[in-house]
Amino acid sequence: MSATADIAVRFRSPASADEPASRQAERRRAAELLERNNAVLVAHYYVDGELQDLALETGGCVADSLEMARFGRNHPARTLVVAGVRFMGETAKILSPEKRVLMPDLEATCSLDLGCPADAFGRFCDEHPDRTVVVYANTSAAVKARAHWMVTSSCAVPIVAHLKERGEKVLWAPDRHLGRYVQQQTGADMLLWDATCVVHDEFKGIELDLMRREHPRAKVLVHPESPASVAQQADLVGSTTQLLRAVTEMDADEFIVATDAGLFHRMRQLAPSKTILEAPTAGKSATCKACAHCPWMAMNSVGKLIDCLSGGAQPIELDEGVVRSARNCIERMLEFTSRHPATTAPPATGFVPNIGAA
Repeated sequence: MSATADIAVRFRSPASADEPASRQAERRRAAELLERNNAVLVAHYYVDGELQDLALETGGCVADSLEMARFGRNHPARTLVVAGVRFMGETAKILSPEKRVLMPDLEATCSLDLGCPADAFGRFCDEHPDRTVVVYANTSAAVKARAHWMVTSSCAVPIVAHLKERGEKVLWAPDRHLGRYVQQQTGADMLLWDATCVVHDEFKGIELDLMRREHPRAKVLVHPESPASVAQQADLVGSTTQLLRAVTEMDADEFIVATDAGLFHRMRQLAPSKTILEAPTAGKSATCKACAHCPWMAMNSVGKLIDCLSGGAQPIELDEGVVRSARNCIERMLEFTSRHPATTAPPATGFVPNIGAA
């Protein structure tokens, strides 16, 4: 059997019976090109569901940024295709400089990355040399090169708690909502950069309160990039993976979820019998009551994946000095989470506001 025929046999789309033949053919073509290029697809939970399914069907992964970093570093494929936003592709290149790293759309960026320019951040660090610099994954390679630690939402709390125990003061960037949440959970001395995620910052506490009254049995799940007025109403605050796990494991059949709507594809696949409601981003009179989807994540598509694997996209290139400096803070995070696996274990649940690790 030829390689192409073998792919056609192995590749099965979950929605193939309802899809037009052209879309099925497009996905088979993408799978064929991944195989031909010795490439693996690493997709974030927030990208289009079709890309998520393709990643799983072809031996790649669908994950949050922490697991994407681990997977890309450890996978033997010579080419990594990162379906997400620019900083994720840069992180893959930092950890695997010998590999070719492609993205369906190199213009897909992140408001947190844009909100923390490397030059301005560098000056901020210079003004506070006594502080340990901790940056969120949603930052450029150049920003990571100035940091002592990188964290994701799944490990930020335990890492900052560890630094506090060592008597270190923290300079945090860029998301102020996540930073404030981590500060509340750890009691650490933290100086916060002022930036937000355009998606999570739009969730409204007053509208969430009204929605909870309409759905009194629903459990509220919130990503810690959300405003405090939203997080304070949560049954669980956690990373994307922790929210996904909560839907599948919590003893409830209805959930109000405050995070990017891209995650709902996987939630509904893994918990088809449960009702998933999008947390409100605006009042009832607004044109869109729940508009929580990253416009840059939405730039990824199967068609663009085919284009980049067909020679239509330039690989991510980074300065070697930046790669060396940035790798230190990422490897430090990965080593910490490897030594302390319980820090990213299944989240705590309950009825106390803000319970659960970020």
